[in-house]
Amino acid sequence: MKRTSTRLADGREILYYDADDGAARAVPDTRPLDASDTSCEVRRDPLLGDAVVIASHRQGRTYHPPADACPLCPSTEGRASEIPAPDYDVVVFENRFPSLAGGTGRCEVICFTPDHRTSFAELDEERAALVLAAWTDRTAELSAHAGVRQVYCFENRGTEIGVTLAHPHGQIYAFPFITPRTTRMLATVAAHRARTGGNLFEEVLAAERAEGTRVVLEGEHWTAFVPYAARWPYEVHLYPHRRTADLTTLDDAARAEFPRLYLELLRRFDRLFGSSAPTPYISAWHQAPVSGVGEVGGVDEEDGRADFALHLELFTVRRTADKLKHLAGTESGMEAYMNDVRPEDAAARLREVASR
Repeated sequence: MKRTSTRLADGREILYYDADDGAARAVPDTRPLDASDTSCEVRRDPLLGDAVVIASHRQGRTYHPPADACPLCPSTEGRASEIPAPDYDVVVFENRFPSLAGGTGRCEVICFTPDHRTSFAELDEERAALVLAAWTDRTAELSAHAGVRQVYCFENRGTEIGVTLAHPHGQIYAFPFITPRTTRMLATVAAHRARTGGNLFEEVLAAERAEGTRVVLEGEHWTAFVPYAARWPYEVHLYPHRRTADLTTLDDAARAEFPRLYLELLRRFDRLFGSSAPTPYISAWHQAPVSGVGEVGGVDEEDGRADFALHLELFTVRRTADKLKHLAGTESGMEAYMNDVRPEDAAARLREVASR
């Protein structure tokens, strides 16, 4: 993999990741851009203790542009985009409208392909492996930034999710705090360790593999299953068999097998409802807090990192071909999830739509 780092006209960093070591990507950005507004603020909820990001400047961000004005497509003669080069394999750049910036973290956009009309599921294994390498590189580099406590790589896909740019892309957030979901996980895992001496992540994975009813896909180094208490109509968790804290410590064997299994999962999601419409989804990497952040929710950071298990959570808000799962009063108001699909039925359906 070749990595090329350069700057956009307003000073933001852009990085090209290429499978070909000979690729030349240091193309200047000729747009007359002013510096971006990055006035972000992190506030703490006094009752829950959760961090909330205030980023009011994002109200003016790009919203559903036509395909011929997409800012994530390569630049062409007469039309400059966020990517100055006329082509790319995978590219990452600092978000022009970040939720987190400066002393409050960093937000990056990752484009998986220059092809506006495709999707991650339609990539080949080589390109998916390059995306994984880019995620890993960004996790390593952002984890070393002062003040960063957790790195989160994710993809939102579909207008139903809230996506405002149709080009296949994801995002990478470098949080200056540990997210509430990770804090809760760490506390639960620590309590289990204190009570039993075992690792809860490992026991959940072992139990799902042994029971098998909710297993969707299994390789030599990964297992994908619908969780016992799934929150979403179709939700899959993908775990490497060898527990590790984050993408930077994923072993070579798991790294090599990941593209094939992940692409198969995405393709099954697109076949769930028997229609030509792509399935909206969120795909989210859960990684341990970075080393050296101190105590997390009452859990010693080193203990929490040592006990954590890197995994990916993939889910859709669609519950039938023409119905969505909305987070209504119980979920949004009380964080009490109600799922319309039995996890065992969801797993059976995901096995049923396997590639032939």
